[in-house]
Order: sequence, then structure tokens, then C-alpha cells
Amino acid sequence: MQFAADIADLRALARRRVPRMVFDYVDGAAEAERSLRASVEAFDQVTFHPRIMCDVGTVSTATEVLGRRIALPLVLGPTGFTRMMHRAGEPAVARAAAAAGIPYTLSTMGTATAAEVSAAAPDGWNWFQLYVVTDRARTQDTLDHAHDAGIDVLVLTVDVPVAGARLRDVRHGMTIPPALRWRSALQAIRHPGWWWDFLTSEPLRFATVGGAPDNLAGIINTMFDPSITLGDLEWIRSVWTGKILVKGVQDVRDAKNLASVGVDGIVVSNHGGRQLDRAPAPLDLLPHIHDTVGDTTSVFLDGGVRSGADIAAAVALGARAVFVGRPYLYGLMAGGEAGVARALTIMQAEFARTMQLLGATTTSELTAEHVSVRAQALHSRLRDHGHG
Repeated sequence: MQFAADIADLRALARRRVPRMVFDYVDGAAEAERSLRASVEAFDQVTFHPRIMCDVGTVSTATEVLGRRIALPLVLGPTGFTRMMHRAGEPAVARAAAAAGIPYTLSTMGTATAAEVSAAAPDGWNWFQLYVVTDRARTQDTLDHAHDAGIDVLVLTVDVPVAGARLRDVRHGMTIPPALRWRSALQAIRHPGWWWDFLTSEPLRFATVGGAPDNLAGIINTMFDPSITLGDLEWIRSVWTGKILVKGVQDVRDAKNLASVGVDGIVVSNHGGRQLDRAPAPLDLLPHIHDTVGDTTSVFLDGGVRSGADIAAAVALGARAVFVGRPYLYGLMAGGEAGVARALTIMQAEFARTMQLLGATTTSELTAEHVSVRAQALHSRLRDHGHG
């Protein structure tokens, strides 16, 4: 694992070390997976514009997020059922994030409680992701537990009125999140290390909402409230004393509405392509949303980031920081906590090197002057010539 040179190497290693059903749960997305591909390919359209003869002997990758300084403009995003990828689960990810000096976000659908994560990484900056449920008392109780665990940043996910159709999981005969079924047991047996961990660790469960995948339908019917509006956000603000980020924004109009009610941050995200297929690529939306609300509201990007160079591109186009999920989960599947740490080391080194090659010595020096996006430039040329 120490020879993994980039996230793609960790992905390949993860694919060999866990059953196909587990790998596909992480790697897959909704329907034909167009949104997933578009999110990644959007970064392929970026061209960097380096400045030369700058003193980049020493660079700082640190930045300020929500009033605190972090080592890198990177946040480990919320992922459900993390202990399925490796028995170390969310506590291991939180420890790796703390060691790297960046935040970790625990999912409502996680397999560890907020208290367990805080105990595992007491010096880390641990955040909590929330789905609003129809039972407001239950939501209040969840928020109270997060607050009592010392968490001061809430990431409200708003793009899941219903679960997306993740067809890789359907074809494996899996629930979402996955549960081990007889038809998938042969896959697990071919990976004895994962199989041993699965058999010798506690049964997989939702640590925050309670229950196992066998009663998933009942949990989703309780958890996902398709009637959520800005009024519900006002209620959350009344019961949560910390910062609030809203994740799942895919339209400039929604960003303006959220900024008008004073949220602390907006996360431009299509849920990793796992919800609505054909949703826009977050990087394509980022400059427009930043230009609209970036003067008053912190804007984050989630989706498609696979390298430190991608982080630099997103920051230059207006992101305060980026969220990632799959990159650190590949590391977790490849080698547990050490694999997550390796993923973060890779991305930090790539980000620092990209800064140096661009001629930037601090994260704040990365601006739109350092990047252009070929697809947007082509669209502009066509429009200027009357073809758009």
C-alpha cells in the first residue's frame, strides 16, 4: 500500500481486497452513472496557467474554514455503512483526518455514534451530517447527541427526498446500504481477510438511527422526509447552536435562497452521482454559485475530486474547500486506517506540488487566473459567434 502513487492505485488495490459487492457499493452511482462520470470528467476539462520565477521554496497548504485553520482545503465527507468497507470503520477515518489536520464528517447512516467518533479522535474537528426525519423529536435527539459529543458543525443533506436507483447494488441483490446475502456470500469467501473481519466483528447496524439493513424500508420511510422546505431549515437553526452547511445544492436559485436565510456554507454537490442521474457536474456549477453568493457565504465543492490537483482547481474556481468520499474509502478498503492516511498523504503532496508548479505559496493565492475550463471556453466562443 505504501507504493500506491495515486488514488487510482488505491482504488485498484481496494478492488482486489474486498468483495465485488462491497467495492461496487462505494464505486457505483445511480442508474447509468452519467453524473458520476461527468463529475470526474469535468476536472479533465481544466487547464492550469502557471506563473514562473516565483519563490515557491516554501508553501503553505493551510486554509481557514468556518473560522478555524485546517491543514488542507479538504473535508472527509459523510459516507454510510463505513464499517462494511473495513471493520475499523468511522473511528479509523476520524483518527486519520485528525492526524492530517482536516475535518471528518460522520454520516447519519454511519456505523459509529458521534460519541464513539469523538472518543476515537478527541483532538480532531469532527462534523455531523443530518437527514431530516418526519419525527422532529427524533431529529432533535440526534442533534443533541452530536452536540453533547462536542460537534459544532452540522452538514444538512437535502438532495435525498428518496433514495437513488443504484443499479450495481440491485444487480448484486443487495440492500442499500448493503447486507450480506447468500447470493453474495461466494464473493466474500474469495476475500478471506474481509470475510474474517465480517464474521468476527459486531453485526453491521445504523449507529445513530438504529436498526439493521433487514428493516431498511422502515428506516427510510422514517428517515427521508420528502416535504422538507426552507421552513424546516429555520427550525434546525432554532435547535442547533453550531455552524450549518447545506449539502446537495445544484442550482444557483437554491444557493441564493439559502444564502438569504444566513446558512454558514453551501456544498455544491450531486451526492457523488448517487441520486439523480444526469445531474450537473459540481465543478461546472461552482463558479456560477460562487459568483452569486461567495461574498457572503462559504462555498464548498463535493464530487469528482480524485487528486490534489483537483483540489487546487476547485479552490481556484471558488471553493473554500472540497469534500471527498470515494478517495478515502478506497484507502480504507485497501488498508484500514493506514490506507486512509495514505490517501490523505497522496492528496496533500499533490496539492502542494500543484501549488508550487502554479507559482502559488499559499492556498489563498489560488485564483481563477490560474485555471480555465476548456468546455466553458468553447461554449463562450460558440456563443460569441452566434452558435450558442
